[in-house]
Amino acid sequence: MPKVLVIDDSVSVRKVVERALAGRQIDVVCAASGSEALEQIERDAPDVIVCDVVMPDRDGYEICEFVKNHPRLGATPVLLMSGIVNDEVRQRAARARSEGVLSKPFAAEDLLKRLDGFLGPLPPKTPDAAAMPAPGPVSTPTLMPVSELTVEAIVAAKPESGITAKPEPGIKPEPVIEPEPAITAKSEPVITSEPDFTPPSPARAPVGLVMAPAATTAPTPTDGAAAILAQFTAMDGVQWAVLADREGFVVEATANAGVDADVAAALSACLAESSDGLGRELGRGTLHGIILEYEKGMVVIYGAGAAGLLAVGLTESSVLGKVRYFARKALPELTRVL
Repeated sequence: MPKVLVIDDSVSVRKVVERALAGRQIDVVCAASGSEALEQIERDAPDVIVCDVVMPDRDGYEICEFVKNHPRLGATPVLLMSGIVNDEVRQRAARARSEGVLSKPFAAEDLLKRLDGFLGPLPPKTPDAAAMPAPGPVSTPTLMPVSELTVEAIVAAKPESGITAKPEPGIKPEPVIEPEPAITAKSEPVITSEPDFTPPSPARAPVGLVMAPAATTAPTPTDGAAAILAQFTAMDGVQWAVLADREGFVVEATANAGVDADVAAALSACLAESSDGLGRELGRGTLHGIILEYEKGMVVIYGAGAAGLLAVGLTESSVLGKVRYFARKALPELTRVL
């Protein structure tokens, strides 16, 4: 089996070469320094040497010259490795009579291609025949019969089946421990509306929850937010409007807008958070608004105080000025809603 000596003071490079050659019929030995490499060259007489150019004690050029001047190993191929491959490196490698320079980092295929040129194509490594067990006659496994007592014991272990095992004569059955019944919480009926029911705060209500107020319930704050959002969509060129909290949950949204309100709210919160950080880093203060221009329209996002966001989708850029004017007037009221 051919032997390849890898010389590099970097553990990672040595491991990369070892892994690259692991599937071939090659014996890989390593050295971490030039001095160690000289000893291994004398002792192991490798078939190929792969050596780094830059090392702390002896560089790759010295090691290559040592090999080429050796009376017994002078024909051994030496492949140098270098992080910088320029004309100077190639000239020094040629003077040292190396077989070439491999640029680091390198792909495993590049190294294997070079070694195939030195050693010839090598078949994949096969398991050692001596270590493989001799094939024997194929035996049919014998199935043990399941005793009636075993079946009864299994059935007895399942209290839900309602079957009690019959003990055999002379055999004292093991006591069966009945498991405690699982406690199942009763689900309380959902009360949709009561005269005394007060709906939760809109900022904490789950997305998509629609409260059915009783006849005596006063209008909720979100009614005012819905009316404001409806005024946005009443403008020609405005497609949808969404009011969200800073965590990205929908507080109020216009219906039938052709857009997923949850997605609009979540992405607006992400944009606002990153833009707030940018403003702090650049010393521009708190975020007031974001204008995003796309191929098929625009999206404008405004901060509704410290707790919320207003996102409006535009299909026409000509309505932007009107939207910005109305947003400045509506934001104080939307902030109070939140």
